[in-house]
This record gives sequence, structure tokens and C-alpha cells, in this order.
Amino acid sequence: MITDEHIAYISRDLHYRGIVEEHIQHEMLDHLCEQVDANMTKGQRFIDAYEAALISLGYSEGLLKTQSLIIKSEHSNSLTMLHNYVTVALRNLSRQKIYTLINVFGLAVGLAACLVIGLYIVQEFQFDSHHEYADRIYRIDAHAKIGVNEFDMTYRSAVEAKDLQETFEEIEATVRFRQMGSYLVKTAEGNDNVKESNVIWSEGTFFKVFSVPVLEGNAATALSQPHGVAISKRMADKYYSGKSAVGQPIILDNARYGIVSAVFEDMPATSHFHFDIIIAFNGDWPIAREAASTDYLTENFITYILLKPGADARALGEKLPRFIKQHVGDALARAMGGDFSFDKFLEQGNRYSITLRPLRDIHLHSNLKGEFEPNGSISYVYVIAAVGIVILLIACINFVNLSTARANTRAREVGIRKAMGSLRIHLIRQFLTESLLVSSAGFLIALIMAWLFLPWFNHLAQRDLNIPWASATFIVIILMSTISVGVVAGLYPAFVLSAFNPAKVLKGERIRTSGISAFRNALVVGQLGLTVLFTVVTLAIMQQLRFMQHKNLGYEKDHVIIIHDTYALRPNNVNPFKNEVLNLQGVSTGTVSGYVPVEIENAGRNNNTFWEEGKEPTGENLVTFQRWSGDHDYIKTFGMKLLAGRDFSKDIKTDDQAVIINESAARQFGMKDPVGQRIVKFDVGTQGQEQQQKWTIIGVISDFHFTTMKEAILPLGIFLGNTDGSVSFRYKTDNPKELIAQMENVWKRLAPNQPFNYSFMENDFANMYQAEERLVKIFTLFSAMAIIIACLGLFALASFVAQQRTREIGIRKALGATVESILLLLLKDFGKLVLVAFIVFSPVAYFAVSSWLSSYAYNPGIGPSLYVIPAIIISTIAAAAVLVQSIRAATANPVASLRNE
Repeated sequence: MITDEHIAYISRDLHYRGIVEEHIQHEMLDHLCEQVDANMTKGQRFIDAYEAALISLGYSEGLLKTQSLIIKSEHSNSLTMLHNYVTVALRNLSRQKIYTLINVFGLAVGLAACLVIGLYIVQEFQFDSHHEYADRIYRIDAHAKIGVNEFDMTYRSAVEAKDLQETFEEIEATVRFRQMGSYLVKTAEGNDNVKESNVIWSEGTFFKVFSVPVLEGNAATALSQPHGVAISKRMADKYYSGKSAVGQPIILDNARYGIVSAVFEDMPATSHFHFDIIIAFNGDWPIAREAASTDYLTENFITYILLKPGADARALGEKLPRFIKQHVGDALARAMGGDFSFDKFLEQGNRYSITLRPLRDIHLHSNLKGEFEPNGSISYVYVIAAVGIVILLIACINFVNLSTARANTRAREVGIRKAMGSLRIHLIRQFLTESLLVSSAGFLIALIMAWLFLPWFNHLAQRDLNIPWASATFIVIILMSTISVGVVAGLYPAFVLSAFNPAKVLKGERIRTSGISAFRNALVVGQLGLTVLFTVVTLAIMQQLRFMQHKNLGYEKDHVIIIHDTYALRPNNVNPFKNEVLNLQGVSTGTVSGYVPVEIENAGRNNNTFWEEGKEPTGENLVTFQRWSGDHDYIKTFGMKLLAGRDFSKDIKTDDQAVIINESAARQFGMKDPVGQRIVKFDVGTQGQEQQQKWTIIGVISDFHFTTMKEAILPLGIFLGNTDGSVSFRYKTDNPKELIAQMENVWKRLAPNQPFNYSFMENDFANMYQAEERLVKIFTLFSAMAIIIACLGLFALASFVAQQRTREIGIRKALGATVESILLLLLKDFGKLVLVAFIVFSPVAYFAVSSWLSSYAYNPGIGPSLYVIPAIIISTIAAAAVLVQSIRAATANPVASLRNE
């Protein structure tokens, strides 16, 4: 009978009479509307019905007195009310043990995942922030395009740092690094070498630019002394335990004698480099002569600059192109000869530039050739952050779903409370208290779960995360998050449940919950859809990893043993070692080389730019490719396919000026028949003069993958050389352990006191894809979490839906319906939600997978299996969760069901 206009009139009149407290006004409005509606049902006009309702409440005086008493009661009994809220909340939660456990466990899993991910993200953004001048330190990065080849790298020439500082007054200091791989290290008293990987060459300004505390020695002079070597505390404890390390001799590769000049504090985990041994350029070492080079075309150093306070990095960056044209352009012109100019070089589509990379951007925003260590990725951080948010959303959706699903079961409780005088605000507080208790329990369990889970996650993500229990900021964040999650997750259920009409509830009328059901179904679709997204992405990563592991690589990686650090056999035992091992039973062939077709530490390679003899070295004719060195058995040992020409021959003396190129190099040269053609490159002689070198192409091999499949196969040339970084052997025995033992015996005889390090090529290949393997494990874990939480929610939700449909099920069974038909009826409703989730979220999953696969030059594409398999998995698990609860309702005695109703 009562209309919206009538309700609006009553609301305005209450405000006019002084009822301004919003929650009290709502309660009085509800009460008055019920009375007015009842009076109008008896035939009274609206105005008369409203007047009678006001009389029953004492007109304005009575209304204001009621408002005053409520406010006074609320303020005077707040602690009592809070105690009552908590007591009632605990009682309600204990009555619904399964519901409570599902809610608490679901929230705990989601919160634990978010907590671990949050710690990971915070650490990612803290990299290199410990340096005092972090905001003023920049790395010089280079970007080049020569012909069709593009290069982004950290390598710079030795002389560039000095010229930069002399040219630009904004620069306060520079520091250079030179990577030379690992070293064999021992003390003067020691006989056995130890392989150390975190070794770098640098100069005296290192400790001025970077805030690395020096524990022993003088930071200002440590790397300025001839043969000075600074070592970390870890190295000092390892090699000079129990005594001062400063002044002690240290021997590198059995040939370089240094003196420990300083001991510095171990570099923190949040650093983009972790050096243990820093060797000074000063001295009579070959590196010292290289560091003094003035050649701009030899780029082997990594350069950092420290700007003066207040200097504008952007303005400095705008001046760098002119600097490059002056120095690099002139060097290129001298090397190329003729009418070459840097302007013409650029006009032909080539590019050469340097940029400033802020120190704190390196870890998350840089992945160039020459990085000290594998960096992180801002995209990866965004993905992990999204994963954490999604997991938490799924857990919160569970809470909202289960709370609204209990609406009818708690309707009578709400009606009785309202009839006994409870205001709506009291009921909202009651339900929010329950939500906060669940949230608090969830956070407590989440902290325990995160603490137990962190060691495994640290191993997986290669991090050193810890829960900062003593941090006040962390405690505040946890408390605020607990309250926020509790309020946000419980707000909607609290308002929905507290809005029930007490008169209708107590009369036994069913509450209309179509709006609630629609909202709940939307949340279920979102929850299932996010689970679909997780599962599809996880399967896509697994599929890509499997594709890379089984793709034809262009060489044979199985049954190959690589012996590392064979420079320890110098000066004369490298080839004798190879020859003796070849005589062992089970070894078929072997090769001494500077590089192998998988990425391993200390692999020697470099990029050179060539052009075809007889042509001008213009941008169109220049081809830049990797220059590998190997011996006569290189191609045979690695099982590469020779497409044209011949292999290197010991009987042909001129092969030391020959090269074997891959298909990509032949294509870029534009050669239809490359065999017999000659290629040329410019070089810098021992006296600094520019000169040309020429090689004859004697063979073409098929393209093979020598980097990860994120990169296309680039041009490459194999040259006959004496680089002895490793010796690789192909074997044909079923007992490689025994063969390795025999190899080690040969090694110990030829290289006593030198470490024997080996690996299987197939394992080295697998290590190239460790990042993908970690990603698979992480996404598999989080997908499992998402599925578990979602299915727990479906399990509980199915229980409440079956309970609400008890009368319907009883009637259907009484009319002859079978258990199977009732189960099908209950499954159909949830099946629709699963179907909608797939329809809505499949395009999102397709876009996410497509974007990720686009970073790989070689990928299997997106096939139907990426959707069919998740559909089967999620549908099966969802059906099982629903069936477990539905079978009980479907098999119940219909007489008992109808009698209870």
C-alpha cells in the first residue's frame, strides 16, 4: 500500500522534527513505514495512518527523547556492547564450525600468499637504495644498430670514462669495471686452488662512488695501489681466518700475485652486483694496459658515473649524441677509411648512442648484454603483484559469498533482534565484529603459514626474505590490513543481513534474495574466472618450457660432458689432456673451445662487424655476428649439420684464416653460394693503428640455438683458434660416473691441486631456462591455492544452497524424482556459472598468454589444449565439490524434509 512518495515524505518529516542521526532515522523510518502500511491496509488514508503512527511514538517529543536515550546508551555502554558483540560473534561462529573453518582457512591461504608476495615486491624495489649517492649514480648503456643487427649492451671503451669526466663538468667521478669471469684463487701458503666466480677488475674510485663499507684498510687507496686486491669479509674469513687479511698475498690463476689492500663488508642481497674480489687495474698485468687504451672501438668495460649534487641528468643525456659523434664517429671514420662519415653512417639507417641508466632502475628495468648478474623484471613484479591481489580477491569473494548465502538461515535471528529493540546499526556492528574476528584469525594463521612457507619460496625465487617481526611499520600494516580486510569483506553482508523486515521474518515469510543471489553468482563467476586465468597461464608456461626442452636445437646436447676452467692446464697440458681422455673407453670425440652452444660461465665470445670483400663497408653491407673459437673437432663433437663446404682440416695450413658461418650469416651477407667468398673486418693493431683482416668462408652450417628461445638465431662464425675455456667430450657409455672418475684421474695428474669442474651439456641447457621453471612452479602453486580456495567456497556454498532448497527437493522426491535427476538439477546451476566464467575470462587468458609468448622468438602458439585441459580440471573439481554436499540433500527422506519445513 505504501509508496515511494509516502516514504520520502516520512523521511523529510523525521528530519524536520529533529531526528538527524542517520542510523536512528533509518530505524524509525522502517518502524513508521511498517505501522503506516498496516494502518493503510485497514482502509485509512496515508495522512491519517501516518498521524496514528506518530501518536503511538509520542509525536516529536517522543521521537527526540528516544533519539537522546539511544545516543546516551551507545556512548555509556560502548565497552559492554563491544563485549556483547564479541561474545555473540564467537557463539555464532562456533555454531557453524565448517563455515568458520572454510572462511578462516581460505582467508589465511590468500593472506599468506599476499604477505609473501608483498615481502618479495618490497625487496625488489629496495635494490641499490643502500648506496649513499644512489640518486646520483648512473651507468652508461650503449645502443647500436649496424645493418640489420641491433645491440643493447653495458660495454664501453676504456677511454670513454676519462673523456666524459673531462668534457662534462656535471660529472664528479667515474668508475670502470672489467669482467674476466671466474678465477682460481689460493694464498701463498695454500696448494689447492679454489674457483671463485664473483671476481671483478676496477679502480680506486669504486669506494668513492659506491657505499661499500671498508672494514680493514684504506678505502681511498685500496684500489690505487699496484697489484692491490680488495676482498669481502666472506673471503677474508675463508682464506685468512684468525688473522688480518690486509697485506697478505693472494694468487690468481697460478700466475697473478696480488696483495690484499682492503676488506669490505659483504654486499647486501639488494645489490645488482655481489663482488667478493675486486682487483685494481694498477700493476703490470695485461688488464692494466687494456685499461689505459685510447681505442674507442674496443668495448670491454662497464662504466658508472657519479653526478655532482644538483646536476641535471636529463640535460647531460641530451649532450651525449654530440660526444659520441666526436669520439666514436672519428674512430669509425679512421677505421673504415674512404669517404666514411658518422652522418652518412646514420643516414643509412644505422644507429649508435649511449644513455644514462639510473642506478636504482638497473635491477628492474635493465636486461642488456654484459649485466653483472641476471636482473629482475618490472613486468614480473607486476605479474606477481596481480597474482597476490587475485588470490586475496578469491578469498574475500568466498567470505562474501558464504555470508550472503547464510542470509535466510540468519533471517529469524535478525527479526528477533529487531523485534527486541536492536537498531540496524547494532546489527551492522555485530556482523562486522564477526567479520573482523574471522579476518584476525585468518591473519594470525597467515603469518604462521607465511613463516613456514618463506624458506621454500626463498629457494624458489632465489631471494633472502624474512618476516620483519620487530618492525613497527610491519606491525601497523598488518593491523590496518586486518581491519581493512575484515571491514571490506564483511561490509556488504552486514548491510544485507541487517536490512531484513522483522515483521515478515517472524511471520515465516521467505526473504526475497534474488538481488543477493545475482550478486553472489557474479562473485562466483569472478572467482571461477580468475581460477581459469591462473590455470590457463600456468599451462601456457609449462607448454612453452616443454617446447623449448624438446625443440630441435640444431646440435646434439645429450651425451656431452664439458670440462670447465681448462686454463688451469696451462701452459702446455690442454691438448695432452684432450688426447688422453680421447683414449678412454666410451669417449668418441672431443674439442677445445672458447664457447659451447649453451650459456655457461666464462664462455669466451665477442661480436665483430664484417663486410664482404670487394664491397664498401656501408650500413647495408655490414654484418655483425658472434665470433666463436674452436678446434678441428668442434662441429663433429657437437653434432652440427654442415650444409655446404667442408669442416676445418689439420692438413690445410690456411684454415687459420678460414671461417665457417651459419645460415643466418649467409642470409645477411646476401650470399647465394658463400663457400670460397671472403669477408673483411677492421681491427686495431698492437701499435694502435687501424688495419683490416680477411677470412675465407669454407663452410656453412645449419642454424642452431645458442641462446634462449626468447632471441632469434643470430649470425655466427666459427674460427679456428686456441681459446681454451673448456674441453667438451661426446661419450657413448652407460656408466658416465666411471668415465668422469677416469677423466678426473687424468686431470689430477696433469693439473695437480687444480679444481676439477665438469657439467653435462643437457643440464647446462636446462639451466638456461631456470627462470621459466621457477615461473612454472610459482604459478602452479598459486593456481593450486586459487583452485583450493574456490572449491572450498563452492563446497560450503553448495551446502547452503542445498539447505535452502530442502522443501523443493522433498516435493520433487515425493512426486517421484530420482536422486540422479535432483543431483543433475543442483549441478546445472553451478555448471552455468562455470560456463559463464570460461566465456568471460577466456579472452582475458588469451590476451595474457599471447603477450607472454610474444617475448619468445620461438613458441608453440596457443592451441585448444590450453582451454580444454583447464575446463576439464576446474569443471571436475567444481562438480566434485558440489556433489559432496548435494548427495546428502538428494538422498534425504522427503517426509522428514517436508515435516521440518
